[in-house]
Amino acid sequence: MAEDLRAALNRALCDELDAALSRINHCVGQLTDAQVWWRPPEGTNAIGNLVLHLAGNIRQMIHANLTGAEDTRNRPAEFEARDAAPKDVLLATITSAVALARDAVTGATDERLTERRRVNNFDWTGIEAVVRSVAHFRGHTQEIIHITRTVLGDAYQFAGAR
Repeated sequence: MAEDLRAALNRALCDELDAALSRINHCVGQLTDAQVWWRPPEGTNAIGNLVLHLAGNIRQMIHANLTGAEDTRNRPAEFEARDAAPKDVLLATITSAVALARDAVTGATDERLTERRRVNNFDWTGIEAVVRSVAHFRGHTQEIIHITRTVLGDAYQFAGAR
């Protein structure tokens, strides 16, 4: 029973990451490199910044947290970047981060999931950090969709539409 619950939880968390990653790929695929780095008023984030931020977040909150890997995240750099990478590099970065997060979730021990640790200035259990990170990932994915629709207007292609 516990194994079934654990497998279902792992599937649900990984499915959420995969679904959001699919939406990010769908949006970024419709944009030019310049559009990926477009920002409305200064002080807001470009899609490129959000992709770097999401990759950093899940590497820190999920991968490093659950595996014990070194946390090398530089959060300020995620937001300071301007035209830092072409979209294919950004997509490779986020895809790699999601793969690491999926492996960390599915390979985590019960101890790593239930132990309370300091992560990103918060004391959370592994599962709390994962759930918060996945929700954060989904929230910024919606922001990426909104920015893409703003940039493309009527040219935006909905997922599954032809």
